[in-house]
Amino acid sequence: MLLDLIQNPNDIKNIPPQEYDALAAEIRSFILERISENGGHLASNLGVVELTMALHLSFDLPKDKLIWDVGHQSYTHKILTGRKDAFESIRSLGGISGFPNKEESDCDPFTTGHSSTSVSAGLGLAHARDLKGENFHIVSIMGDGSLTGGMIYEALNNASRLKSGFIIVLNDNNMSISENIGGVSRMMNNIRSAQKYNTLKENVAETLEKVPLVGGSLVRAVRNTKSSLKQLIIPGMFFENIGLTYLGPYDGSNIHELLGAFKNAKRMNRPVVVHVMTKKGEGYGPAEKHPDVFHGIGPFDLATGKPKDKLKTPPYDKLFSQTICKLAEQDERIACITAAMADGVGLKRFSKLFPGRFFDVGIAEEHAVTFAGGLAAGGMRPYVCVYSSFLQRAYDQMIHDVCLQHLPVTFIISRAGVVGADGETHQGILDLSFLSSIPGMTVFAPKNGEEFKRAVEFSAGFDGPMAIRVPRGGSYTGFAGMCEEIVPGKAEILVKEKDVALFAMGTMVETAAAVRETLKAEGLSVTLVNARFAAPFDKDMIRELAADHSLLVTMEENVHAGGFGEHVGAFLAEEGLPLRQLNISIPDCYVEHGSQSQLRKNLGLDADSVTERVQKAWKEALLAEAGEVKAGPDADNSGEEVSHG
Repeated sequence: MLLDLIQNPNDIKNIPPQEYDALAAEIRSFILERISENGGHLASNLGVVELTMALHLSFDLPKDKLIWDVGHQSYTHKILTGRKDAFESIRSLGGISGFPNKEESDCDPFTTGHSSTSVSAGLGLAHARDLKGENFHIVSIMGDGSLTGGMIYEALNNASRLKSGFIIVLNDNNMSISENIGGVSRMMNNIRSAQKYNTLKENVAETLEKVPLVGGSLVRAVRNTKSSLKQLIIPGMFFENIGLTYLGPYDGSNIHELLGAFKNAKRMNRPVVVHVMTKKGEGYGPAEKHPDVFHGIGPFDLATGKPKDKLKTPPYDKLFSQTICKLAEQDERIACITAAMADGVGLKRFSKLFPGRFFDVGIAEEHAVTFAGGLAAGGMRPYVCVYSSFLQRAYDQMIHDVCLQHLPVTFIISRAGVVGADGETHQGILDLSFLSSIPGMTVFAPKNGEEFKRAVEFSAGFDGPMAIRVPRGGSYTGFAGMCEEIVPGKAEILVKEKDVALFAMGTMVETAAAVRETLKAEGLSVTLVNARFAAPFDKDMIRELAADHSLLVTMEENVHAGGFGEHVGAFLAEEGLPLRQLNISIPDCYVEHGSQSQLRKNLGLDADSVTERVQKAWKEALLAEAGEVKAGPDADNSGEEVSHG
């Protein structure tokens, strides 16, 4: 196999040009086989095989720098830089990441997981190179979906001022996660159509050159007016107008054409945009037909494209779809907003039933939030549906444009907590901290699918900003039928006993139930509380528990700093309540990739680990009451904190 000849960066340059197509076919087969077994980002990677090969043939790694945006399209890049054998463990605990990671390889100069960042990062590297007097090429590869994010325009604006070489590759597949929409998408469609003009221009020049005596002067005359003509004819002049040289568009499946394009771009000592058209899912029928479905996928049957693993219970996005569509039928004020991922957050059905009240703003979370604020100010009841890790980008907008004005915007925060294989850039482990820090934001985490639907219904009539935090995967069905009326800031007692109180937030209710059963079998009396609200949390409930409990165990799938447990601990200290606290939370770190169950175990969030920590804390509480242990804080780097109120 040709792939066996590639063990290190730049080995691809030893492959004869006549074998390039065969190598591309091998790479596609390799990616399909591995992702069908392990899951991962498929469609985008199948589309950039030839583009990536051309980049590796044109540049010298790791001296030259390739920055991928979004990073999930970097599988071929990893294969060509000596990581092929590691694909057995891609996105698995201890294995290689599904995204570029500067800690993993010198050929990954910048860790990228979100969209619209590559030009900013590449421009920074370019200025650093120039300031240090170094000489190498920098290439930022961005998807056309990145052009729907405002950050990319800030970067392009500044890139136009650069006085040295910088190549921006526009990978145009007309998709982000969902199909691209809006004015930028129309602009890209116009640029694609300009290829006919480029071909015509080249043919005309060649013909004029052949005219005896006057041919050369005719071509020069035409070239003197080409700028004004291009302004009228080529929409691609958008890039030229802001000071960037535009080349293309080029066929992304034609390696030889791409090699010529990059050869030209390397000669230009200025910022250049190389526009490349690719096809998401290329070479695999099911992915070509349904690129959104195969954007990120679990293990699947290679012959049929059907998933191998099915969830045993309905996922939260399906429950949201059912609930929000029912509510929208009853209330015409309800509108839904997403950032290029209607399928992932459960809005596909809503978009078909209520197209006038569905808004996909593209990869533009900041705009989504302020836009929602405007809708709310105009009398609508907007829902912003977004992944937890993506919502981080709109922190300022949540403060100024929603919460400060106390507008009734509901945030449906998908993939909150540990999400698994997507790794550090996608774990939703910070939202309880940053949301709880915003005055006026109400933060709710349901214990199960039934309560999630109730919370969505509650939010439709709630007067103010509210965030509902839901995890990835199938919905929890425990405590079915047990759902007290939702009252702002009030927790729910599921089991009332004494001694130890498990005060669990969202997904941790399921873990707490298992912990309680083990402790109960050992003779401990354990209360189980569904915290429900992280902000405002139920202070009266804590006062009540302090009367007949010795240990309060706060449980959350969020980092320790600024989290639910830390806020409860501060309250215990302020009130001087005689209640020891054990804070079960995620250490203040970034969490690597792996399965959700593996990561929770490593983080000490699984039932066995929590049980062991509760047993230890309970013994210390008993000794403290007996005067044998001095009360006080006892924290370590595991994310566990034991303190006395």
